[in-house]
Amino acid sequence: MSEARDPYPDALRAAALLIVVLGHWVATLPRVEDGVLVDTGHILEAWAPAGLFTWLVQVVPLFVFVSAAVSSEGVQQRLDEGKPHLHWWAERALSLARPTVTYLAVLTVFVAVAFFTREGILGPLNHSLTVHLWFLLTLLGVQLLLPLSVWADRRWGLGAVVGLIVLVAAIDLLRARPTSPGALLELGALVTDTHDLFAWVNTALVWVVPQQLGIAWWHGRFAGRRTGIGLLLFGLSWLGLAVASGYPVSMVNGNVGGHTNLLPPTLALLGVMWLQVGVVVIFETPVRRFLQRRHMGRWVAMLGALGLQLYLWHKFAELPAAWLGTRLGFPIDAGVPGETGFWIGRLEWIGLCIVMVAPIMIAVVSFERMRRRDVASTTSMPAILAGGIALIAGLGISLGLGAKPGAVIGLVGVAAASYLLRARR
Repeated sequence: MSEARDPYPDALRAAALLIVVLGHWVATLPRVEDGVLVDTGHILEAWAPAGLFTWLVQVVPLFVFVSAAVSSEGVQQRLDEGKPHLHWWAERALSLARPTVTYLAVLTVFVAVAFFTREGILGPLNHSLTVHLWFLLTLLGVQLLLPLSVWADRRWGLGAVVGLIVLVAAIDLLRARPTSPGALLELGALVTDTHDLFAWVNTALVWVVPQQLGIAWWHGRFAGRRTGIGLLLFGLSWLGLAVASGYPVSMVNGNVGGHTNLLPPTLALLGVMWLQVGVVVIFETPVRRFLQRRHMGRWVAMLGALGLQLYLWHKFAELPAAWLGTRLGFPIDAGVPGETGFWIGRLEWIGLCIVMVAPIMIAVVSFERMRRRDVASTTSMPAILAGGIALIAGLGISLGLGAKPGAVIGLVGVAAASYLLRARR
């Protein structure tokens, strides 16, 4: 790769971010009774075909793939120079912790206001406001393993990807415990009907696979339109066979320990990775040429710089969107798919979210510009370990308990991480 900043990875992350934001808004189904928001549903629960669309909107593998690709050379350089990887990881963790402190602090204020005013909007959206923090946990985890992935790529190349997939398959087989070769035809059903604790090992293995593949792509181990088409078809076949064997169609179901491909991850989830990587490889040359010819690299990089803030705050926009929608009598609760006006109601809901996220982003960006930007991260190993544990714990509590009381408790952990991960003067 050239030394000049390549706009293609930035464009991939920007596109993935927009897909996530719109996908989250589409998935939220407000339920209104007598002009009051009483609950929120999920489109997967109301419309079975939505599971197929998750093959397109589950873009976390793409984020991990691209992030690992652009980070791998720096990781290798630091390893060659003898610099500890944890120093770089602490810098990344601090860059996540600081804006997350702001987000959780604002949620805490809203929790307090809702408690004293008895405002009913917060309750139905309680978990929706923190559920997206799981991606930050995933990203922190896989980035911690980057040196191992870089070493594995140098040692085995694409063989490292194959080895990881074999391990993922082994975990699923141990979950399923097929008693005969014929039982393999029902592998997916057997896997998701069994919930052994060791299945959570795939939480690490599955998300490291796109990281390993991203490093291989960045170092030119596979490329070309034919390869991309092959990967795309391979992904479709993978997903088709997985669903035929009983794995759930949806790739985003957050039902812990239930009939899900996500919690814990399964072999089926890798199918969306092949689809996305296929698309990346197919359009690599024409899109890169277009971006360079149109000199769009700066604009794409600018959108990428706002990515974390938009990801954090786009769910928060649902609060004012729901409040305004109920006050104005908009059809944000349009029933279920198939009923008259459902999709028109969806468009109005998404429109409200877009209108509300704009001033929120202006306020957030204005606040971030006033803050000190270049905050050095610590190089103290005890501080990095303590800060990392505090950050992961704070995010996990916020994710599991929702805005109330998760954000309030999680804020303590994330704020502590923001302090511990800073370099002491």
